[in-house]
Amino acid sequence: MKDPAADPHPQQMDDDVYRTIHEPAEGYYTEKRSRFLSFVLPVSDVDQAKEQIDRYRRQYYDARHVCWAYMLGHERNVFRANDDGEPSSTAGRPILGQINSNVLTDILIIVVRYFGGIELGTSGLIVAYRSAAADAIAHARIVERTVDEEITVCFEYPFLNSIMRIVKEESPTIVAQSFDMDCRLTLRIRKSRAALLRSRLSKVDTARLQ
Repeated sequence: MKDPAADPHPQQMDDDVYRTIHEPAEGYYTEKRSRFLSFVLPVSDVDQAKEQIDRYRRQYYDARHVCWAYMLGHERNVFRANDDGEPSSTAGRPILGQINSNVLTDILIIVVRYFGGIELGTSGLIVAYRSAAADAIAHARIVERTVDEEITVCFEYPFLNSIMRIVKEESPTIVAQSFDMDCRLTLRIRKSRAALLRSRLSKVDTARLQ
């Protein structure tokens, strides 16, 4: 069986839709007196992930291990896992495997272990870290978000009605607008619909896309 942690793209999704979590959540797992506290956090870049990891290391300074994995970007091609002293691939990879199994991104999962005095062995550690990560995800609210593009169109005022008719029909979000003799609109729309919007706007006289 293929290891899900080895494949950052286990399921196919629309290229302009991705799954992430709405807010932080927590989980818990215990095995042979070892306690595994798990935390799932939304993050947007590597620096933010590192800041959270450092924060949890300071908060749980007395724990034996603070293991983690993250996945970033709607293409899910930025990821890393860390065992923090546990035997190789027994902590970070199982955590990453749960991120992949749920096809999540822009997410960091940290699992803090308090050692209970009894060794769990390689298989026991894998189960423990996987279960702790899964429990945190189970308590999180998963949401779907779209990958959007911004389009700026400049045009002369007499063509305002033509432009606004297209905006009404295609329903992009108006990010910024300026109406004078020379008008300017910045629009945000889902990536899969951006080409059509660009095409329609470009056919209006005097319209210039940026």
